[in-house]
Amino acid sequence: MVPAVSVVNEGGSSPLVLVCEHASNHIPEGFAGLGLPLEELRRHIAWDIGAAALAGRLAALLDAPLFLSGTSRLLIDCNRPPGVPSSIPRRSEATDIPGNQGLTPAQVAQRQDDYFWPFQHRIAQFLDAQPTRFILGVHSFTPVFHGIPRPWQAGVLYGEATVFGAALIAGLRQDPALTVGDNEPYRIELAEDYTVPVHGDARGIPAALIEVRQDLLADPAGIEAWALRLAPVLAAAIA
Repeated sequence: MVPAVSVVNEGGSSPLVLVCEHASNHIPEGFAGLGLPLEELRRHIAWDIGAAALAGRLAALLDAPLFLSGTSRLLIDCNRPPGVPSSIPRRSEATDIPGNQGLTPAQVAQRQDDYFWPFQHRIAQFLDAQPTRFILGVHSFTPVFHGIPRPWQAGVLYGEATVFGAALIAGLRQDPALTVGDNEPYRIELAEDYTVPVHGDARGIPAALIEVRQDLLADPAGIEAWALRLAPVLAAAIA
């Protein structure tokens, strides 16, 4: 059985906590792949491609603890508030999710209890014991969304942690070859985000998400290059 949450380097010395909410495309047995063919589960709709590997390298380079989700966001999204439509999506982009149609309140609650809350509670327990940490969610995004190309190689998303967010953006923009999004390609919203508003802003902990374009994380060389680019930027931002 794949656990709902895995923790890497829990005793790391860095003041930074890494979170990868969309680390896996795993659908547990009993859900029949949510009625989707394997090729759909390999797409971005099921996970953030390359994000877990990038987060793992950052954890090693920075000696930072890392929390990874164990199941696909199509089963339940660990970066969405429970109960919102995107928490257990019936449709993702242009794809209907058969196994998410017509769920009863009891079925929804069971997914929350089995997969969402164990992930969140494990992070919260760690933060309770380490009240002065920074938080970074590690994500990836598609080069094209609904037919519209995205111009950024990376983006930084933040809510109340404007100083932390600005430091990350400024650090990345020191490379003139990069186009870095400021709250792009998404924005932090209370109705659509969990990690930054709940684990970060509500606790007064500086928190942000890093988004890297998926085609830049398509192989080990790309993942390593981005880990080596991000690690000194993060180290400077949390110093």
